[in-house]
Amino acid sequence: MKVTINDVAKLSGVSIKTVSRVTNNEASVRQATRDKVMAAIKELNYQPNLAARSLAGTKSYTIAYIYDNPNAYYIIDMQNGILSECRKQNFELLIHPCNSKSVDIIEEIVSMIKQSRIAGVVLTPPFSEMPSVVERLSDIGVKFVRILSGRNVPDTNSPCIMVNDFDAAFSLSQHLIDLGHKDIGFISGGKEHKSTLERIEGYRAALAKNSIGCREDLIIDGEYSFESGVKGAEQLLAKPNRPTAIFSCNDEIAAGALFASRLQNITIPEQLSIVGFENSPFSRQTWPKITTADQPNQTIAKHATALLINDIREQNSDEICEQITPSLLVRDSSGAVAN
Repeated sequence: MKVTINDVAKLSGVSIKTVSRVTNNEASVRQATRDKVMAAIKELNYQPNLAARSLAGTKSYTIAYIYDNPNAYYIIDMQNGILSECRKQNFELLIHPCNSKSVDIIEEIVSMIKQSRIAGVVLTPPFSEMPSVVERLSDIGVKFVRILSGRNVPDTNSPCIMVNDFDAAFSLSQHLIDLGHKDIGFISGGKEHKSTLERIEGYRAALAKNSIGCREDLIIDGEYSFESGVKGAEQLLAKPNRPTAIFSCNDEIAAGALFASRLQNITIPEQLSIVGFENSPFSRQTWPKITTADQPNQTIAKHATALLINDIREQNSDEICEQITPSLLVRDSSGAVAN
């Protein structure tokens, strides 16, 4: 027999409304009462019907994740992180892939939010970096959280998770410099992404701090893809004074650069060091494994979702923005420069 909210209320000795307030994580319930209800829920293995709850009341308990990103691993990590927090807080998750370059993208997002009765939206790049999206969501009064690349919060329009790509890129570049590298190539991701610009700036800053001139011919425009890594490495390795190391803007690019290098019988890291960014499976599935910046995307997504749900519930918190800096993860693809 299916356990209902009435069964929970009867076992815990409280009203159905109180059980509902506990399952909604409302702050107005006394801790002793909350403990009784949670004990009954656990004993009965009660599973709230979130869809029915949204339909029955005026509140929505569904969060949307809107994305347009070619990196499947990034998307999976984000989905898993958001879903983990949604389950913890008794929210549903709606996943909405779309084309950020579509001329009708704003109205597509608004239509989805209204038709699906969305309580809040998780925005990742490029949507989190689009002023037109931020302005329109604010206009219709829906809550949202943004995951952004940068060191400083751009405004007070929403809670934010700031990913400090600059400091992480600086650390990666400094790691190569400490190994004796001075001619360090850079294969960028798409310039429309703020993360690309922050990573280039971190790379430049490390060179400047160590009084190493930045060779502009070693900075190659690219995209966040394996193919871009292959093409970028081919361009760098064709130069008369080729680099002794390559900074790749993400692990997918780094895997492509490693592949292109091996096709030219260049040994890694003895003849060429390669580093990536993000610590995606690409960095662990190559040989040798790639030195990278460990960007905890699932953790970032969980924290962003928690900030969003607090905002939806209007629970006051001193923490409306948080900064996360990816950490240096040294593996076998980086080594001392050959004498």
